Formats: sequence, C-alpha cells, structure tokens
Amino acid sequence: MMADQRPEEAKARLKALLCDLMLIPGLSGHEGRIRRHIAGLLKALGLSTRTDRLGNLIATSEGDHGAPSVMLFTHMDQLGLVVRKIEADGFIRVERLGGVPERALPSQEVLICVGEGRDRPGVIANKSHHATTPEEKYKVVPYQDLYIDAGFAGRDEVLAAGIDIGSPVVYRPHWVELSQDRIAGTSVDDRAGCAVIVEAARQLMARPKRPTVHFVFSVQEEFNLRGALTAAQALQPDIAIQIDLLLATDTPDMAYRGDVKLGGGPVMSLYSFHGRGTLNGTIPHPALVSLFDGASRHIDIPLQRSAHTGALTDSSYVQLVGQGVASIDLGFPMRYSHSSLEVCDLGDLEGLTTLLVEGIASIDKRFSLDRDDYE
Repeated sequence: MMADQRPEEAKARLKALLCDLMLIPGLSGHEGRIRRHIAGLLKALGLSTRTDRLGNLIATSEGDHGAPSVMLFTHMDQLGLVVRKIEADGFIRVERLGGVPERALPSQEVLICVGEGRDRPGVIANKSHHATTPEEKYKVVPYQDLYIDAGFAGRDEVLAAGIDIGSPVVYRPHWVELSQDRIAGTSVDDRAGCAVIVEAARQLMARPKRPTVHFVFSVQEEFNLRGALTAAQALQPDIAIQIDLLLATDTPDMAYRGDVKLGGGPVMSLYSFHGRGTLNGTIPHPALVSLFDGASRHIDIPLQRSAHTGALTDSSYVQLVGQGVASIDLGFPMRYSHSSLEVCDLGDLEGLTTLLVEGIASIDKRFSLDRDDYE
C-alpha cells in the first residue's frame, strides 16, 4: 500500500476531526465559526488560507505545474432553520433552509445561534399526545405551523437574548458513537467530507510528487448548491473532485435504490440527477473514473459505485466553469440524510482518504483529460 501505512492512526484522526467539527454550528450563510476552525487546522499543517467574499475557505499546495491542477472540495455549511417570526408569548416561528424533512422536526432539540457562548437551546414543540385527535396522529405538520419553545416568557425576552428575525437555527450539535466504528451525528453531511479533506491534505503534503491541489471548503451548498462556483471561477482548475455523502442503500427502506453498503468502502458516483425543479447533475469525466478505478485496484481498496436521482452536489455547477472542468463526485456511504442524526462508518472515511491521496498523487504531466483518449 503506497498511501498511509497506518490506517488505524488515520482513522483515529478522522474520528477526532469529525466529532469536533460536528459540534460547531455553521448554517448556510453563517459559516464563520466552522471556517475559522478549519482554517486553524490547515494552518497547523503548514497551509495558508484565504477566504473569498462569499465565504469559501481556500488553501493551495503548489505541485507540478506541468500537471493538471486539482480542486478538491467539500461544503462546510449545514442545513437548518431561520427565525421568521417571534410571537408575543415568546414562541419562535421558523423557515426551512435546505432540505429539512418536516416529518422529522417535532420534538427535535435545536440550537439558536447568537454567538459563541451566547447560543440558546430550544425544542421544536410537539403537540401533547393526550390532546392529539385521531385525525392528527398520522399527519405531518407543515413547518409553518411548528414553533420553537426556548423557555422565553415573551417577545422582549427573546430579543434581549440576541435572537431576532433571520437568526440561524440548527439541530442541537452532538454525536453518538455506535458499534463497529459507526458514528451518528447532526451534520455528518458534510463535516465528514471536511475531515476527509483535512486528513488528505496532511497525507498529500508528505508526497514528494503531486499536482497543484486547491483545498476548498465551500459555503451555501445546502442553500443553493452554487457556493463553490466563486472559488472555481477564481482558481480555474483543470480537475474538480467533490467529496460528499453517497446514499447508503443497505437499510430495508432503501434497498431498491442501489447497492451501496455502509462499511463497504468509498463510493464513486457514475450518475446523479435532480429533477425536482433543478434540472442538473453530474456525469463524471471518464479520465477520472479510470483514475480512481485504477487507484482502488492498485492499493486494494474496494470502490463502490452509485447511480442515483433526487440528489446532487455543487459539482453540477463547478463543472460548467470556463471551458469546462473535468469533474467527479466521490464520497462515503451515509444513512438517514438530512435528519438530526446521520450515520457514517469511520472505515469508509479512511478508505476514501487513502483513495484520494493515491489517485491525486498519481496525476502528472502525462495525465490526459482528452475525452477521445477514453470514449
């Protein structure tokens, strides 16, 4: 194995990174805290960072300038809610930001983000069972009818706490260690991707031969999928490798959608498409499919394959920058996407990191992006 010779050490670092990152709130458009934390992690690796006006965090490791340049990116924001109204009695109404599932909201703990040391906990109210009518028992309550109870007695108390219209709200940040190296957490999507890229940066910088790599932690992916665009426009990479979840299909309710197993190793997306109002998706560049297929065989790491509809990533837009960017979505299997506790496997994260390092490090001046060489 040419990549990290100590997978258990890498797995331990990934666990620590993931669990720390999931405790830091970062709703789309409000990524300051998580950005500063990741910038500190990169600085400790010897990488200087910069932030564009949209909020993307960018770090560049110079390599062989004759080789195609790589933008390795993931999003650091998370979905959640935004305060839209404060009732006279102190209850708080919210708007959804991102694909928040309404059916999973009642009784969830949330954190209303005011500032470090000033955030306020709350709970999304769920009508008392003893007062629920038979007609209500199987009804999903529209989010407009839900409200947050943060213990305030009136509107003035809410405002005095620093909460106002537009304040960000996220699931209460926490994580749970499950059996067999599985972790459940509030924002596995995509703090796991952030952890993978930080660890990949550590390992790539130890490689004497590598292309120039731009490590990008993007914003607002959960809001409009276009946050990474400004970074791509500025960097003009030849290759874009996007890291995010791939839907695990090994639970009873998901088996018909594919054959991606939690614990089965990293995943390569061969097709993604979102047809509900967003006619876009990513079909990967064949050179990158060949690259990571070959890397997985070379280092003997299983590489699962996914083709899915109903979800997409910001690579859908990054690939259209300039004259076109050779793009691919790689990821880790994840269960229960967009719920308050998503589940991933640390072994998959370690395998994904190893695959990335091996594949990217093998990109040199001979690496062709000419489609006629593959199609």
